[in-house]
Amino acid sequence: MLITPVQPAEFTTLLEIWEASVRATHNFLPEQTIQALKPQVLNDYLPMVTLFCSRTDDQKITGFAGVHDNKLEMLFIDPSYRGQGLGKALLKHAIEHFQVNELDVNEQNPQALGFYQHQGFEIISRSPLDGQGNPYPLLHMRLITH
Repeated sequence: MLITPVQPAEFTTLLEIWEASVRATHNFLPEQTIQALKPQVLNDYLPMVTLFCSRTDDQKITGFAGVHDNKLEMLFIDPSYRGQGLGKALLKHAIEHFQVNELDVNEQNPQALGFYQHQGFEIISRSPLDGQGNPYPLLHMRLITH
């Protein structure tokens, strides 16, 4: 597995991975919300963050992460590559290369919450609404430092 930067020409591929990952893990999101988010992800969210991705040896993107300042803003894995350590590798890259120590996770996504807790993050606060003002509570997490 390789971790490399993402080029803007690859944003469409990232959007496909985002959608597949959301459908696999965000059961609480209605279809109209997913459809409404797609252009926002492509046109607003991806350009706002520093992106890097995991790739196969033949350069196929298998997952990606986006960071801004010291915060992980997104981490999505192609569902067909889940369980292979890609999320852990991308998170480790974010921590080591971008000093990431904060992130938000949907409270209704227990798999992601458990993953981040297992990787050393703890819940520090909760917001009843997501970043778009929708009723999908967010848990704000910080990396435990010893």
